[in-house]
Amino acid sequence: MALYITIYIVTSIHVMTNPVTFSRALADSTRWRIVRLVLDEALCVCELADILEMPQSTISSHVQIIRKAGLLESEKCEKWTYFRIGKPYLKLLKTMDQFFSGTGDESWAGDAKKAAARLRERQGSCCPGPEKLASRSRKKSTTTCS
Repeated sequence: MALYITIYIVTSIHVMTNPVTFSRALADSTRWRIVRLVLDEALCVCELADILEMPQSTISSHVQIIRKAGLLESEKCEKWTYFRIGKPYLKLLKTMDQFFSGTGDESWAGDAKKAAARLRERQGSCCPGPEKLASRSRKKSTTTCS
């Protein structure tokens, strides 16, 4: 019952203001993969491109659609911008992810492994990592923006 109430409140207050834009943002398999990757971890376009093995321009176009729907919070760090799902949508999208898990989407296991590997390489890569949008699972970021 509490989950239903939470979904109803989140949906009616935040999403239903423009359900078409919200639905469009999730109505593409690449965008859904991006949403799943940035549920808890802030990633930049180049990291998403590496994980999904797609051109940065393609990923950037998809991120802009998700962003225009209001689902993402962002942090500019040097020349990179990191994206993560905003708190108002987190419970709803995690519930959707759980609901649809195991429905034949084999790409997610590979995406999760690639994301973990890419994040281990972050400090030695071109991306310095976010400061404010550090992983929800970590208390404090280990990287800083200048």
